[in-house]
Amino acid sequence: MSAPKALPALPERSDVGGSLHHGRPEARLHPMGLSERDMAILEFERSCWKLTGPKEAAIRQRFELSPARYYQILAGLLDSPEALGYDPLVVRRLRRLRHRRRRARFEGRAAAGRPVRT
Repeated sequence: MSAPKALPALPERSDVGGSLHHGRPEARLHPMGLSERDMAILEFERSCWKLTGPKEAAIRQRFELSPARYYQILAGLLDSPEALGYDPLVVRRLRRLRHRRRRARFEGRAAAGRPVRT
């Protein structure tokens, strides 16, 4: 019997210790599945209290959306686990506000706690 042949040497790897993802960092997708617009909306909600003008005007200017469409998108984000993972403080705060408003409508009072005049 003859001795087994030696296997050829493997080429040296230049990516040892590196990432499995190749390409530009800005071309990567966010790992949580949120779009750039979704993340921008959450960031806007985080700092919108600092605005000097009407929020609706800022929404139109920044996102090129009507306020109604913006709030539809935001409502969907509040129910999204990805959004909660991205910015838990903002999402929980907005969920509390939404819950307070819904409860006030159900109980027939203003969200601030005062009875609604009829």
